[in-house]
Amino acid sequence: MLPLFDSEAFTFAEEPLEEGAVLLRGFALPKAEGLLQDVATVAAAAPFRNLVTPGGYTMSVAMTNCGRVGWVSDRTGYRYDPIDPQTQRPWPAMPATFVDLAARAAAKAGFSKYDPDACLINRYVAGAKLGLHQDRDENDRWSPIVSVSLGLPAVFLWGGKRRADRVRRIHLEHGDVVVWGGPARFVYHGVAPLKPGDHPLTDAARINLTFRKVF
Repeated sequence: MLPLFDSEAFTFAEEPLEEGAVLLRGFALPKAEGLLQDVATVAAAAPFRNLVTPGGYTMSVAMTNCGRVGWVSDRTGYRYDPIDPQTQRPWPAMPATFVDLAARAAAKAGFSKYDPDACLINRYVAGAKLGLHQDRDENDRWSPIVSVSLGLPAVFLWGGKRRADRVRRIHLEHGDVVVWGGPARFVYHGVAPLKPGDHPLTDAARINLTFRKVF
């Protein structure tokens, strides 16, 4: 087993976004290769797939999950489910390296004892995007979202509490982690279309780990 994440031995930069939200530059770099190995293990048991929204739109981002529950979408709606509808088996367990990283990042943002129920694993290729949205499918409305960027860089869209609010464009690099919860929990956010590129660890893709406390 890979050793757990040791953020104290690595220098990273903290960039506050607003109350309850912070960008941790390079926080995941020491364990990036191990995290990607764990992603491959999860995807072998629960393959990436492009989900369909309730409106019939096929998402450009490919997705899988690990943890006690997984986030799914189809023509009947958005929801969390302990069973992968594609394999009809429970989602793979969340790797210890995932849990440790998420808890440490959450603590840096002021959210102690973070114990996520789900990790959504998103795979972006050139042109894939995620429109502005709020994460509202969780029963826990205070615990943070922890988002880990691996591979190709991306432009993270950071808005306000209303869809019409001004949107900031934040450049995210390999190893960056964004945490938002509490008063920032329902900020609108998204990802601009990914630009083509090549990364030594992920080739032509960006991998995003998104941790959620559902219950």
